[in-house]
Amino acid sequence: MAKNYFNFLHFVLFFIFFTILPTQINAQCAGTDAQKIICDIENPANETLSLFSLLGGSPTPGGTWSGESNLKILDPTTGILHPQLITRGGTYRYTYTVPATSGCTNNKAVVTLTIGAFQGVGSQATVCNDSNFFNLFTAFDSNSMSPHSNGRWTDVNGRTLTNPSIYIGDITEKTTLQYTYTVPPVLACSTAEKSTTVFVTILIAPKPGTPENLDLCGTTDLAGYTNLDLDGQLTDQDKGGIWTGPGLTSDTDHNVNLKELFDISGPGEYTFTYKVLAVPDNYICKDKSSDVVITLEKRIDFTGSKIVATKDICESEISTATYSAKITEGPDGIPNGEYIVTFNVNGPVSGSEDVRVICVNGELNFHIRSAYFQQVGKSTITVTNIVQVAGKKLCTNIFSPFSTDLNVYPLPRLNGATITSTPTCQNKAGLMQINAPQLLDGNYRITYNINGDNIATGETAIIKAESGKASFEVPRNLNVKSGLSVITILNIVNITNPSPQCSNTANVAGNLIINPLPNATTVSVAVNNYCLNDPVSVAVSGLGNLTNVKISYTLSDSNSAALQTVTQVVTNGRIDFIIPAGLLLNSGNTKITLLNLTNMVTDCDSDLINVSDDFIINPIPVAPIATDQKFCKVDEAAIANLEPKGSQYKWYNSATSTTPLAATYILKTEDYYLRETSAAGCISEATKISVIVYDTAAPVMNDTPDFCGLANPTVQDLSNKTNVAGTVAWYDAVNGNLLPSSTPLVHHVTYYGYDLDGNTNCLSVNHIEVVVSLQDCDTSQYDFFVPDGFSPNGDNVNDTFRIPDIEFLYPNYTLEIYNRYGNGMYKGDKNKPAWDGMNYEQSGIAGGIAPNGVYFYVLHFNKDNKPPQQGRLYLNR
Repeated sequence: MAKNYFNFLHFVLFFIFFTILPTQINAQCAGTDAQKIICDIENPANETLSLFSLLGGSPTPGGTWSGESNLKILDPTTGILHPQLITRGGTYRYTYTVPATSGCTNNKAVVTLTIGAFQGVGSQATVCNDSNFFNLFTAFDSNSMSPHSNGRWTDVNGRTLTNPSIYIGDITEKTTLQYTYTVPPVLACSTAEKSTTVFVTILIAPKPGTPENLDLCGTTDLAGYTNLDLDGQLTDQDKGGIWTGPGLTSDTDHNVNLKELFDISGPGEYTFTYKVLAVPDNYICKDKSSDVVITLEKRIDFTGSKIVATKDICESEISTATYSAKITEGPDGIPNGEYIVTFNVNGPVSGSEDVRVICVNGELNFHIRSAYFQQVGKSTITVTNIVQVAGKKLCTNIFSPFSTDLNVYPLPRLNGATITSTPTCQNKAGLMQINAPQLLDGNYRITYNINGDNIATGETAIIKAESGKASFEVPRNLNVKSGLSVITILNIVNITNPSPQCSNTANVAGNLIINPLPNATTVSVAVNNYCLNDPVSVAVSGLGNLTNVKISYTLSDSNSAALQTVTQVVTNGRIDFIIPAGLLLNSGNTKITLLNLTNMVTDCDSDLINVSDDFIINPIPVAPIATDQKFCKVDEAAIANLEPKGSQYKWYNSATSTTPLAATYILKTEDYYLRETSAAGCISEATKISVIVYDTAAPVMNDTPDFCGLANPTVQDLSNKTNVAGTVAWYDAVNGNLLPSSTPLVHHVTYYGYDLDGNTNCLSVNHIEVVVSLQDCDTSQYDFFVPDGFSPNGDNVNDTFRIPDIEFLYPNYTLEIYNRYGNGMYKGDKNKPAWDGMNYEQSGIAGGIAPNGVYFYVLHFNKDNKPPQQGRLYLNR
């Protein structure tokens, strides 16, 4: 009884603290939640609703409203809601939020609003069948609130419509249809659905028929159209309509004489309208009409038409001349209007095009592009067709091509011409060659200027052109200075014929080079010291602006050679060339002497005086001595580890390589080549050695690393499960500590194994990582002991209750301990194997300390379906 009273008192205090006390401490700043149910939503009184006024408590003004609607329905500032704009019945929640302030942690309140279903107010609608579709929602009474949108439509047979828009275009007689709209119930207001009925009356529109237009050539096609029945130009029309149009004499007339109409009114489009009236009591459908359009066109006879082009011109007028042509009508005449004239030009430049031309009083004037007349010669302009722009081309016109000629007479032309020359020396005449592909054969007078290092103006020469080529000579007295003369022809006159001579401006320039002698006073030669058999480079400088030279030289002293020559392009006033290796067979001092310099561009030369240099050919050291060498891959030996050592030695990966390997280059099993460099920088022949880098394979596990911990397995037992049991070495980490073979194995610890090759004495680079398990015990070979008591008194002797070694036999075991009342005290497993005498199950023992006495255990083996084991133990502090 005392225990029950204590629990009740605890519950009362808990309830007061967590329910009543917070409402006193924390103010309801947003008010308290509220509810409202509106079943008669269609009532005009429900058009607006103040959500703020529904809140309970003392809500703070100035907050904001949010909820399941848009801004048209809810004003988030004032909380004014328009419930009638919500499109379906149901429950809606609106949240009022005020800013959180000190002492105000509950700053939200919710108004729950339930709106009853509204099916709308049905009505009678009338529609014309020519509108094709009718939306049933438009049949509701427009003076009442719109129905909710979550209803369904059914026809008079109770079938549900998939779309409120019904097709009425195929109804052919006046018909009234009935449909029912039903909305689902809102249980807070009613358990039954709500329905309303609408009626739709479909009236039939008059049919004016489908027209078929008629296109005819009035000149040739009207013999059979003197009494055309217009009714035949319609299909599917109502009878009794009225025709109106040209040539009809009464409301009942529907026949027309098209030949007579064409003879009186001429070509054109004639419209005839058939109108059908709606029935008098049908104020919904409108009168309908159809138009039949008859097009009549006239044939044009262009026989006798002519074309005249503007006058012939000279070639000098090509750049400014414009061209036009005029077509005049023949006896039959050409009607005024717009035409497309097709013509072609056949001449030096040929082509064809269409132009739009307006015919006025029998004349068609148009421009012809000057691009056709950019060359000398005769061009023939032929009109190949004339087509009227307006109309449908119903008539076949009578037309035959007609043409005229236009001539462009030639001028002397140097367009595209070039002037070349043969270089000359100072005070010699220069020959200029003209290559002018467009210059006709004949005699011409040219006027030219000279600019550059030599200057002259207004010079003249007579040339004779044959096959587009001609030449003239620049007199020697005009070439007194070396350098570049620019010869520019400014004018050319055709003097071949005595008729008025045509002149033409020109701007054709060519260069005449007047070459100087090369300057020998600035030339010098320099040769560095080299090793024997190395290419010996000679640098000749001071060549100025020369571009290509030939130099002759001799060798003397330790190496002697007769006159040698070298021809080479000059770069930045300098050339570099290699002395042939056959001329430098001896080590020691050698002298080079330059004798002559020739400008290969002008073929002018100068002798060189006292231009020489001395250089040394150094001997080559003998190849160094080295032997084959061996390394372990795990040591990551590099070039720096090879013998012999010294800064004079360089190692290479091939006999022909010129780039030494870096000292940090990691060695591989391959051949290497050693060279020695002398103090003078000369490199010996290569000595080849072979390097072997032994790579020991990582050990392989032949069996799983599973052991029984009760057997006290060691590292040696782990080695016995590899393929190299006698040489494998185990570490506690990569680059860690070596473990002796007698080291006991630890459950779930990772061991790192390497192999040591007994022949090469090399440790493997790679290793294996093995996680050991000590739970592979056979329960038939091992047993365990359950203690019958313990003394948790803090003397570090038997302070906890645990079952030794059981985790090796039954790794998934669980242990439960109960007091004599059956209350749980402790639950353990391999991760929590020892009970320290404390109560972990909250069995009502004060302080959680289990008192002295007898306790009971239940051991679940969770293996091999072995049943749990129960027993007792004694706790004595």
